[in-house]
Amino acid sequence: MGVSVDGQKAAIGRARFRANFTAMALAAAAITVLTSAKSLAEPIVFKDMTGRQVHLDKPADRVSSLVIPLASTVIAIEGNPSKLSGMNLSAKKAIEEGILGRIFPDAKTIPSDIAGANFVPNVEALAATRPDLVIQWGDLGNDVVQPIVNAGMNAMLVLYGTEEKGREFLQKTATALGRPDRIAPLVAWRQDVQKDIESRLAAVPIEKRPSVLYLARVLSGLQAAGEGPADYTAFTISLAGGRHAAKGLTSTKPVDREQVAAWDPEVILLTSFEPQLSVDDIYKDPILSLTKAARNKRVYKLPLGGYRWDPPNQESPLTWMWLANLLHPDVFKYDLRSEMARAYKSLYNYDLTDADTDEILRIGMQAGSTNYAQFRAR
Repeated sequence: MGVSVDGQKAAIGRARFRANFTAMALAAAAITVLTSAKSLAEPIVFKDMTGRQVHLDKPADRVSSLVIPLASTVIAIEGNPSKLSGMNLSAKKAIEEGILGRIFPDAKTIPSDIAGANFVPNVEALAATRPDLVIQWGDLGNDVVQPIVNAGMNAMLVLYGTEEKGREFLQKTATALGRPDRIAPLVAWRQDVQKDIESRLAAVPIEKRPSVLYLARVLSGLQAAGEGPADYTAFTISLAGGRHAAKGLTSTKPVDREQVAAWDPEVILLTSFEPQLSVDDIYKDPILSLTKAARNKRVYKLPLGGYRWDPPNQESPLTWMWLANLLHPDVFKYDLRSEMARAYKSLYNYDLTDADTDEILRIGMQAGSTNYAQFRAR
């Protein structure tokens, strides 16, 4: 029996993803010495995401990130935590709760007291990390930036919200670390996965795309994500073939259970930022359990890998494949476990075990969820 055109396309796509990661590994091995020698001789000058000029005499050896996702990004770009000198407490919790703390036990000892509430820098603690570069948000006002600058520390400001911005902060981080060898394959992987998903969904009409609601908080007060252009979960839902259920909500805001019931989403995604949150919290809720999502067992909690899979980060293509498989199992059949194994080897030089992958994907918690059996080890 011949191979179908769709099958051929799938095989080509998978080969391309593997080639990107192989290229990353080979580039890291073949170019690192040359790149490092050149970088040591030349300063690094670039503009951050707000247009401010960043000047480094050499690649940053000590980076402290007040921005939560960027701590794991520094680890992924460098391939280890040797250059991460300080991080936000929330980033530290993700490392402790997830697999990154097992891959790199030393990461759990990195200071995490450099920021207070609302990302206001703890200047004394931040200075104690002796950073060559401090990564901070660029859209929260001067109050969270000026203390860093006034203390004589070098700041790189980043912006958040879209996939384009996500790729840009990955690229800026690689530039600051003097690791251009790492970034090109990583961006190519994102581009290839996105194009592959979009091409397959082209034949799926809007009415066949399920309505999806992302709950950004549940246990600490119910919050739903909006469908605005700067909301990354809205991008992920749309890319993977979903329709946003929270019509009229343009940003993440508190909502009541009656509103969720009125939206009646076909799929509910739960935040990974609440470690105690379970899909059972929806199934057992007297109101939320009435939604189509709950009745059809289509409630899924976002995985926690090298970082939480909700926001943009170095592992985002895995999130897209995970969600595409769940929303359209008849269209997408990504071998997610194999994709994860290749990604973790390239990003962290780590060989995932079946137990690791089960934990990241929360196989135990979600064993009874619709279509989740596809992610079990074979």
